[in-house]
This record gives sequence, structure tokens and C-alpha cells, in this order.
Amino acid sequence: MSEPVVLKNINPNGIAEITLNRPEVFNGYNEELLTTLRTILDEIEASKGVRAIILRGAGKHFSAGADINWFKELAKVSDLEKKRCADLGTGAMRKLFEIEIPTIALIQNCCFGGGVGYAASCDVVIASEDARFAITEVRVGITPSPILPQVISAIGLRQARRYTLTAENFNVQEAKTIGLVHEICPVGKLDEAAKPIIDSILKSAPTAISDTKKLLNELSTPVLDDKLAERLATISARGRDTPEGIEGFSAFLEKRDPNWYKSK
Repeated sequence: MSEPVVLKNINPNGIAEITLNRPEVFNGYNEELLTTLRTILDEIEASKGVRAIILRGAGKHFSAGADINWFKELAKVSDLEKKRCADLGTGAMRKLFEIEIPTIALIQNCCFGGGVGYAASCDVVIASEDARFAITEVRVGITPSPILPQVISAIGLRQARRYTLTAENFNVQEAKTIGLVHEICPVGKLDEAAKPIIDSILKSAPTAISDTKKLLNELSTPVLDDKLAERLATISARGRDTPEGIEGFSAFLEKRDPNWYKSK
């Protein structure tokens, strides 16, 4: 029997650990992962006594974002099915962003595409010195609509303009400079670096933390309400079978340049 694609563990101190568990595809998300992640977040939110959530990725990498093979499959399904799957991605990211329990992302190595969405959705981000980041969607002909509110909230509109439009890779030092990462630690020391932050959360009153995070969500710009979430999911769903989306995914899988790139 195969392991679950997302693992959950809650320790006696009320620290819930969520592990993205598809290391064979760099923890890329598909329908099963997104559905499971959302279910786990709902379960944690409904449970009593959870004081903080740690999000990590199994294996060498944190997350490469979407499983590109799943996106390729979605180009062939009905518009209704595309929208349903886009709702899954938008909903899971929104839930991680809005849950009224402090969230801490522990990032090693690759954090690309939707992986940056996970990081931007969390309250605290700790990354090891080998971490690398990129918001890669435009390189394969689609828009990163499901994660744009979170990215803007984390790094501001000015930096979001650069890194969503260029899809540039940037290192952990740049990620800290622009506000995506709070703390950098040596490789292999993520849990050690998280301990004092977790202790600070445990020293704070649970209801006060929940109320504060709720207010932060209400005061954030842009506010991620139902209307905006619906629009983001619709844009995401439409992008997967456009000529650019089909060409972008094909070029990626075939390891070639897309037809819009004319090298010097």
C-alpha cells in the first residue's frame, strides 16, 4: 500500500506537522494532493488544541508547484472539469492563507510555482541556504492567478511584478530581501531554526493569536473574498488549453524552447 500524498502528525504540544509527500515528483501537486491538503487543514482547524502548523516537503525539495503531467492531462478534459480542478488549487491555497492558526513553512532546495504560493500563504517562512525560488507559470504559458493575492501580500506589488512577469530564479538571500523568507538557516537545520519561533507562539494566548490573524486577513490587500477566489480559479482554468498553455507545457515536457522564444 502506498503512502498518503500528504502526511499529518500532531504532537502533544499541539504542533501539527503537514508533509507534502510526493518526493518522486518534487512534491508537485495534483488533484489528490490538493484535496488531501484541504481536508487536513479543515480537520486541523476543527480540532481543539492545535497551536501551530508546520508545512514541509518530503525528500530533497520543498515543492516544485504543480505536477506538470497533471496539468497536461487537464488540457484534454471538459471546461467544467478544468474549473473544478482550478477551484481545488485556489481553495487549498486560500485555506492555508486564511486558517486562524499560525503557519510555518520549512523550505529546502526547490520552491517553484505553486510552491512559492505555499510559502507566501504561511505566516512564517524559514528556508535553508540551498533554497531556490521562482514563480514559473508564465514560462509554460499560464498565469499564476491562484497564488497572486498571497504573493502580493508576502512581497508587495513591486516585487511581485518583477518575479511573476520574468519567472526568474532567485536565491534564498534575495527571497529574504524581498520579504518572502523570514529566516535563513544552514542546510539540515530547519527544525532547529523553527524551535524558538514555535516556543514564541506557545507563549502567546491562543484566542488572541486567532483573533489577530483573523484581523490581519480582513485588513490585507487585496482581500481574498469569494468573488475574487472565483475569478482567480476561472482564469486559471481557462489558461490550460490556450495555444500558449498547450505549447508551454509541450515545450517543457519535450525539453525545448517554446515557439514564442526567439534566442539572439
